[in-house]
Amino acid sequence: MAQDLTGQAIAITGASSGIGEATALACARAGASVALAARRADRVQALAQRIEQEGGRAVALPTDVTDERQARAFVEHAYEAFGRLDGLVNNAGVMLLGAVTGADTAQWRRMIDVNVLGLLYCTHAAIPVMQRNADPAGGHIVNVSSTAGRNASLGAAVYNLTKFGVCGFSEALRQEVLHHGIRVTVVEPGFTESELLDHNTDPMVQAGAAHRRQEIGKVLESEDVAAAIVYALEQPAHVSVNEILVRPTGQRT
Repeated sequence: MAQDLTGQAIAITGASSGIGEATALACARAGASVALAARRADRVQALAQRIEQEGGRAVALPTDVTDERQARAFVEHAYEAFGRLDGLVNNAGVMLLGAVTGADTAQWRRMIDVNVLGLLYCTHAAIPVMQRNADPAGGHIVNVSSTAGRNASLGAAVYNLTKFGVCGFSEALRQEVLHHGIRVTVVEPGFTESELLDHNTDPMVQAGAAHRRQEIGKVLESEDVAAAIVYALEQPAHVSVNEILVRPTGQRT
């Protein structure tokens, strides 16, 4: 039987827009206190203010998760702000598409830094912090992957690599921390309306995305993915939802 998030503290990365912003709002409305991480300080500060105005509790902690010290400080400050840490939503990510041949390898490093290392740094910091909680409920780590973590496709090879890695890491981590009462969920959204595609300036990539959107029809909204994340977080401590794959109805793969 599902429960709400009252009394819980949830830390969310990539909270300045898209799925992260929607997840912060959904968690706060479900009763959680939320710690918000993103590089864009003005955006997370405005979001924290909005949550407070709605009657929730929020703290904005501008953070670059690719910097291990900042990632660790984010987790520690989230714990200090609320006196506990029940959940970590590793949502920060970038999607830079294109062929391997002739690629700008700086884009590869950027994706690996955010999608993989940022997630690892925050997770590594969160596990011992969650174990400080006074009650035996443990904690919950939610890693946002993608359908690109299940199906490889032309033009997305390195993005696929990062998201396949998130899925593999999540399952191995689940097996490692279950004896501490910590649950792990990987969420794999399909085509979602967000800023991710805006990072791509290649006209071929933009044309391909536009064609795929037309083929799918109605794509996911950030709130749809946030609802899936909150569903996993709301389950009682003995229920571990390990994987959620959510696609637009019109998306084939």
